Amino acid sequence: MTDDAQSTAADPVAALTFDEALAQLQDVVARLEAGGLSLEASIELYERGVALHAHCARLLDDAELRVQKLVEEAGGVLRTVELGSDEADDGKGSA
Repeated sequence: MTDDAQSTAADPVAALTFDEALAQLQDVVARLEAGGLSLEASIELYERGVALHAHCARLLDDAELRVQKLVEEAGGVLRTVELGSDEADDGKGSA
């Protein structure tokens, strides 16, 4: 493994928190976009980025399930709300 890829790949992905994994993913993307890496280093970083993305997606899915469970326990009825919609602000549309 090259020195460029070693510093990012030192942490096992599964042990990272969401914030740590996201920060590392952003670093990987920035380093790949900047260029100047050997082909091998670029491939290693890309593989690390794929693993970090998958880990972040898993953590987000788990968080969504936890929130849904909390909503179900608090109100008895599970209601899924699209977070990007106006309805997420109180169920009221903006005027």
